[in-house]
Amino acid sequence: MAQSSDGDIFGDIERSIKPYRQDFPTFSRLPEKGRDKQEIINLMNSLYSREEARWKDGYVSGAVYHGDENHIDFLNNVYAINSQSNPLHSDLWPSTTKFEAEVVAMTANMLNADRVCENPQSNDAVCGVISSGGTESILLAMKTYRDWAKDVKGITEPEMIVPTTAHAAFDKAAQYFNIKMIRIPVGADFKADVTQTADAITDNTIVLVGSAPSFPHGTIDPIAQLSALALKNGLGFHTDACLGGFILPWADKLGYEVAPFDFRLPGVTSVSIDTHKYGYAAKGSSVILYRNPKLRNYQFYTITDWPGGLYFSPTFAGSRPGALIATAWASMVTIGERGYMDIAKRILETGAEIKNGIEEIPELYILGDPLWDIAFSSKTLDIYKIMDYMAERNWNLNGLQHPPAVHISQTHRHSRPGLAAKFIADLKFAVQQVAKNPDQETAGMGRLYGMAAQIPDKAMVDGFLRAYIDMLYKV
Repeated sequence: MAQSSDGDIFGDIERSIKPYRQDFPTFSRLPEKGRDKQEIINLMNSLYSREEARWKDGYVSGAVYHGDENHIDFLNNVYAINSQSNPLHSDLWPSTTKFEAEVVAMTANMLNADRVCENPQSNDAVCGVISSGGTESILLAMKTYRDWAKDVKGITEPEMIVPTTAHAAFDKAAQYFNIKMIRIPVGADFKADVTQTADAITDNTIVLVGSAPSFPHGTIDPIAQLSALALKNGLGFHTDACLGGFILPWADKLGYEVAPFDFRLPGVTSVSIDTHKYGYAAKGSSVILYRNPKLRNYQFYTITDWPGGLYFSPTFAGSRPGALIATAWASMVTIGERGYMDIAKRILETGAEIKNGIEEIPELYILGDPLWDIAFSSKTLDIYKIMDYMAERNWNLNGLQHPPAVHISQTHRHSRPGLAAKFIADLKFAVQQVAKNPDQETAGMGRLYGMAAQIPDKAMVDGFLRAYIDMLYKV
């Protein structure tokens, strides 16, 4: 195991992710007699109260995207009403089918599906399904392109071309579905390189990918050029708008410079967009949209000769929590266009304030040209130590690599008055501390990133990550 002058890093991590071993009962087997229900409610309330402050006041990057008490209470009520529903049994819960179809239609409309075809009931209409999250939406899309390319083009050794900044879910899809991933380096602006993408296309290419925006740096890839390239070569094109899909349409209407990334572009054949992020639904829902039902059909699973009967499922899961579909529907119809635009306006204004504050700190610089999903680094100081000093001031930020950087994704929680100024003040303090004591060791996730950056053998880092996952499942 990796060691440092501060002791066992693994031990520090385990203590941080398993803080309840001393104060709360542990169950490694069923209790002989079931515990009292109120006792369990009290236990959960106690755990909740310990963790709530970590996100409620806006000190965390991403994670909780709305978080207002009234909204949470409303979604919890919606969930309770629909807790038994399951769209696998559409005859029992047609309400869930209604909710899902309408979430898909509203999301498609927001992404300019009406520009594709004036008749939404035609065979050319944008369509989709609800998945469990952005990762599943991306996996579903890549599986769809694999099967489409095999059926239509006879491709049996499929390849996808993906910018290095694209979400890790594309790599997961490549591993799961035996698709060769061609990674294209991004330019100095942290956006996908169109020329290198064109040069990488082969007879086995099935899909090109762009992000709107990318998770690490908040920059929007040149979707128009990339999708035109896909259209010219008869390829699929996927826009990953999981992060930005519920912000960018409103940013565009608010007057921000937002290049087209959706179905206005004829080469865009699918888009992933997360309702559980800036759609403000409960965690566990995303939408995957396709340009037409013919393409979506390659996503579906059916079996006609199973002794258990005729069986089908639109996504990877069989049973799905209808309650989460209901929260997505309820969130969208109660917030509405004006509500989404108002929240987006505040998030974007907060993002501008934080960007301006970072730019005034001479030791720091911002990567790319983000609107609200901001990555910053330093050419003179250890950025990971700065992240650890921010953690001491309760900020839970994301560490990035290649290049080393720190990331804060603005949410509705950050638009509270005074919080952006607090962030900048704490960031200035962190920078000052590292500048004064550049060789002083810090404790936290920054220390881990610093350690990983110094290990040339990435197989060792991979082993560390697997050990971390094992640790999560220790009682």
